[in-house]
Amino acid sequence: MLGLRLLVAVVVLGGWELGARVGVIDKFFWSQPADIVAKLWAWITQGTDLGPLWDQVLTTMEETVGGFFVGAILGVVFGVVLGRNRLLADVLGPYIKGANAIPRVVVGALFAISLGLDIRSKIATAGVLVFFVVFFNAFQGVREVDRNLIANARILGADNRRLTTEIIIPSALSWIVASLHTSFGLALVGAVVGELFGATAGVGELIYAAKNNFDAAGVFAGMALLAAMALVAEALITALENRLIKWRPPVATETRI
Repeated sequence: MLGLRLLVAVVVLGGWELGARVGVIDKFFWSQPADIVAKLWAWITQGTDLGPLWDQVLTTMEETVGGFFVGAILGVVFGVVLGRNRLLADVLGPYIKGANAIPRVVVGALFAISLGLDIRSKIATAGVLVFFVVFFNAFQGVREVDRNLIANARILGADNRRLTTEIIIPSALSWIVASLHTSFGLALVGAVVGELFGATAGVGELIYAAKNNFDAAGVFAGMALLAAMALVAEALITALENRLIKWRPPVATETRI
């Protein structure tokens, strides 16, 4: 599997480099892998126009992690509460669906106006993107809990608190954790979108500055940094998933994208 993944990378990057060198691909618009690597190396060794590269990465990661935790916690809480209370779900459901339909770029602009251009607006934008993904998964996970299991727990004397903490949330945990794989990437998108509306540091600001200078290599270098951050986070979330859901039986064949 690892060999096939490396083969895909070699074919894509090699074809891109070859196409740029022979003139099939316009380097001005699409750059080439060699220039992107050179740009990354220059950022690492010489720093960026905004300061050391690691400061930009840490800034974006701080915004992303903050938004991720805020959105995930609120999504789980609201998803469980509304999943357990049909009246609340019926009353608030249309409002949540309507809010989910609002383009996230508009929300980012609103937060930039109301919260300013500091870290709060980036965390808020990232949190909104995470919230809806986690909420709908937590909500559906609660609704999918085996009703016979709930009935048996009630017969054995479980009150609502124990029913929620010991039956419903553990049963919905697979749904919740599955949403985290997608939501961290969305938190990263939210942080970058917030930086594009105005910032003094961050990977999104690096990309924005490169775009203004028609520096395609800089844009792709920033994208590569974001992809690397997302892959590291994906590995950590997978480790967390394997730890939290130890009871899940192993499958014969597992496909993970």
